[in-house]
Amino acid sequence: MKENVIEINHLTKNYGKSRGVIDVSLTVKKGDIFGFLGPNGAGKSTTIRSMLGFLKINNGNIRILGMDSVKDHEKILREVGYMPSEAWFYDSMIVGDVIKYAADVRCLDCSYEAEKLCERLKVDTHKRIKQLSLGNRKKVSIVCAMQHRPKLFIFDEPTGGLDPLMQKKFFELINEYVNEGATCLLSTHVLSEVDKYCKNAAIMRDGRLTMLNTPHIDDETFLSFYEDEEE
Repeated sequence: MKENVIEINHLTKNYGKSRGVIDVSLTVKKGDIFGFLGPNGAGKSTTIRSMLGFLKINNGNIRILGMDSVKDHEKILREVGYMPSEAWFYDSMIVGDVIKYAADVRCLDCSYEAEKLCERLKVDTHKRIKQLSLGNRKKVSIVCAMQHRPKLFIFDEPTGGLDPLMQKKFFELINEYVNEGATCLLSTHVLSEVDKYCKNAAIMRDGRLTMLNTPHIDDETFLSFYEDEEE
């Protein structure tokens, strides 16, 4: 039986009177590409930030790669490749320096892998961040998350702004790393990505998990979550 890379048990996180996530439990096994679906504001990012120890949770416990998300926060970050939904960098920095800095903070030489990724994703390392489109900033963020070849990838809305060719190349890279032993949690609101690339999936809505371990969700069921959210 494959080991659990992510274990979330009864996670609850509130923002005062505002809704966060409520009693969320899920597991992701080694070698999985796990789709984490839901509309904007459903609680996906809150769950991810809680997993990585960026948020103080109200109740529950989380283990990542066998480690406690609170006690082993720094160790977990060394083993995880995290791409947040916002590709924010200092505008004046040169792309190559941003990528090197992401490696330096881990005390690693990732130059070989970074060069390979930049070539595959067509990243111009000589430009400044302020010269880049949203899609090109996303590609820089992907390189920063992948270059140290982590055991676990966590991507939060990674394909927004990427053209179809780059989306295809991105998923090709994920599959290559997973085939070499990595695991991936993919947070997205794009059903077709989960249907095509993910082995298992969960849907969040209003801060709660509503469906779990259902990789092939029909369009009518999925759209109902959005329609209800907008009413």
